[in-house]
Amino acid sequence: MTDPTGRNGVKTLGIKLPSELHAQFALVAQLDELNLGDAVLRAVELYVQTKRSEPDFAARAAAALEEIEREAKSRRDAIEGLFGGEATPGKPASRSKKAEPQG
Repeated sequence: MTDPTGRNGVKTLGIKLPSELHAQFALVAQLDELNLGDAVLRAVELYVQTKRSEPDFAARAAAALEEIEREAKSRRDAIEGLFGGEATPGKPASRSKKAEPQG
């Protein structure tokens, strides 16, 4: 049985196909002596390979990675500020309120 959490290194993907496309896909897979799962795997591998060869794909991937890094830094700064850690350069240090003596 497939592990839907992907803990075994495999992810489950459910897709909806128009009836006509499904019929064509099933026929092509059958002619190639593949089950639908293996045919989908080949199609996804081909899609990824095709996208990798596009001229602007590497630049778009690099931009996405930079955005991930910016978001991670922002979240890291927020967590450090929450626990009174040092702020990163260019940002003010967080202030913790000290309890005033009651008297």
